[in-house]
Amino acid sequence: MRGFLASSIGVTCAAALALPLTPPALAATARPVPASEAATTARPGPHAGTPATTPAGRRVAEPYAAGSTQSLPLEPLTRNRATPSAPSSAEQGLPRRAVRHFSLVGVVWDDPTAELHGRVQVRTRDAGTGTWSGWQDVETHNADHAADPDTTERASDRVRGATAPLWVGDSDGVEVRVRSGAGHSAEQTPDARDLPAAPPLPSGLRLELVDPGEDDGASSGDEEESRAAGAPNAETSTLTEASTANAGLGATEIAALSRARAEQEYLALDPGGLTEQQRQAKPYVGPRPGIVTRRGWGANEGLRESGFRYTKKVKAAFVHHTASGNNYRCSQVPSLIRSIYRYHVKSMGWRDIGYNFLIDKCGKIYEGRAGGVAKPVLGAHTLGFNSNSMGIAVLGSYGATKPSNSAVKAIARLTAWKLGLYRVNPKGKTYLTSAGSNLHRKGKKVRLNVISGHRDGFKTECPGRKLYGKLGSARSKAARYQGR
Repeated sequence: MRGFLASSIGVTCAAALALPLTPPALAATARPVPASEAATTARPGPHAGTPATTPAGRRVAEPYAAGSTQSLPLEPLTRNRATPSAPSSAEQGLPRRAVRHFSLVGVVWDDPTAELHGRVQVRTRDAGTGTWSGWQDVETHNADHAADPDTTERASDRVRGATAPLWVGDSDGVEVRVRSGAGHSAEQTPDARDLPAAPPLPSGLRLELVDPGEDDGASSGDEEESRAAGAPNAETSTLTEASTANAGLGATEIAALSRARAEQEYLALDPGGLTEQQRQAKPYVGPRPGIVTRRGWGANEGLRESGFRYTKKVKAAFVHHTASGNNYRCSQVPSLIRSIYRYHVKSMGWRDIGYNFLIDKCGKIYEGRAGGVAKPVLGAHTLGFNSNSMGIAVLGSYGATKPSNSAVKAIARLTAWKLGLYRVNPKGKTYLTSAGSNLHRKGKKVRLNVISGHRDGFKTECPGRKLYGKLGSARSKAARYQGR
């Protein structure tokens, strides 16, 4: 009897796990920049040192406590040498100024296919101390993190080009400069006439300042960005009841499971999709790790588009770094993820956060794009290879910094479980068909490691040299977790 009860409980939990843990958002709207977000000078942040600069104090004082984005158009910083009266297109930015509180910065522009060849740097003022930081570089090569070409998400007129986001912590002042690739050096060189012309900067450059807001545990949209309820589409109608029921559990974290329980989950998740031979064969599924849900990190479900999008299966996992800097505490991670989520949706025009999962440097795993952690949710993480894959982003920058052992172990634990649900060996190879990237032409069948780095599908530095060098270890660990 005990065995029957345990098995029944396992099947019930597995069925719930396959469901999205968040209520579907209401209909999305196109993103003109709201007037309340576009202008900050009319409502400057308080001076550092006043009571409102503490997070708790300012949330009471400010009406936009659920999170907000300030979007500021950049201005020419220099004049054209040939035509002094005309502004230069080689350097834009904003002089030092006071703004509303924010914790994450990025730069966006109109054309998502345009590249920013140059350098983006920011300085920020700490809201608690009033101290200005030094200049910090913002990663400009970010076009490789995107929905696949020819998809509805990619074709949306809301999509913009963008830098990677940079986490700066609670700040109330900013200065930014954007310099074209050769423009700033040409100004400083006597033989500037011998240098190639600086590539023009993309049009419509804007500085995005993101305030993640406070985690209220059940955010459903702030006043500024609330949706008007409309007729749900067919997909939303199908999933609404199940999604809402699961969210009603108030789950902030999905509990870890032993390997034996995870194997029960595997059999319960897709009973009709398994052949008799597969049902009789030994499953290789790693123990399910604990996963913080979207509700757990405080996702505002009113931001994303309604419904969910799925691919057929999960054949590969692409590992990324967010390139958002390593200057965060693990206790700040929910705020950091809310900031990235808002940046992806409100600033870049995506339907949801791009990654399927995120991992912090303490090794904690977080649910990313909505749709159910056990399901093949279609992400926007590896341009050209989002179908039949999942994207795992380690929070931080790992070009010169080694990832923590905890983060590498978390990659292994997550992939051992999720890939195991789809009968995939983490140490194996697989084939994916390219939807088009700068490394593999559209339609090409590409042989990849099951656990690959972003740079294997696209010519990019991501996930950083130091993290990429740890993927072999993650593959071996994941296979051991699966019992191989």
